[in-house]
Amino acid sequence: MTTDSAATPPARRAPAGAAVLREDVTEAIRAAVLEELAAVGFSRMSIEAIARRAGVGKTAVYRRWKSKLHLVLDLIGAFAVDGLPVPQTGSLYGDVRALLEVMSHVLRHPVASAVIPDLLVEASRNPEIADAVRGALLEGQRRMAEGIVAEAVARGELPAGTDPDHALDLAIGPLYWRQVVVRDGAPAAYLDGLARSVVAGLRADQGPVETV
Repeated sequence: MTTDSAATPPARRAPAGAAVLREDVTEAIRAAVLEELAAVGFSRMSIEAIARRAGVGKTAVYRRWKSKLHLVLDLIGAFAVDGLPVPQTGSLYGDVRALLEVMSHVLRHPVASAVIPDLLVEASRNPEIADAVRGALLEGQRRMAEGIVAEAVARGELPAGTDPDHALDLAIGPLYWRQVVVRDGAPAAYLDGLARSVVAGLRADQGPVETV
């Protein structure tokens, strides 16, 4: 006769280290990172200080991120545009205006204002940080610019060979300067005018330059 205990296999234990990461701890660490960045900047920030500020041990941080760079890049993911659809409004102006709206919202994010300027300074000194920041911040924007230019070329609004990177420079450069460096607002009227300037600039690039 077979007993129930013999017929039923014992429950398997989860392997060591496979515990579910608590979301409240993860959020506490992210909040501590922002506070530490504001207090000391990226270069002086340490995992130990982050752990102290979050009220956790260092191992709790290292279970989630292998370095402070990866931790900060994870924060950047909160406002990265990678994965967003390419605007398809039916016109070059409309698409550029939609891109500016998205990026203006991104740059207003408190993580962006706290993290991006400091990371760009560090990126100028450290190739690893530069590559990581470029991947986190630029690739999604570049994909959107490529899509906008391709659609404009297909509609006949721009000639083939228009450089998407140049389009991105024209659009995002002034917006970044205004919102991140000068820390001024970007109301709808400003975004409207900037979109018109970007479109005019891209079209002017295709013709001869007149000199006085």
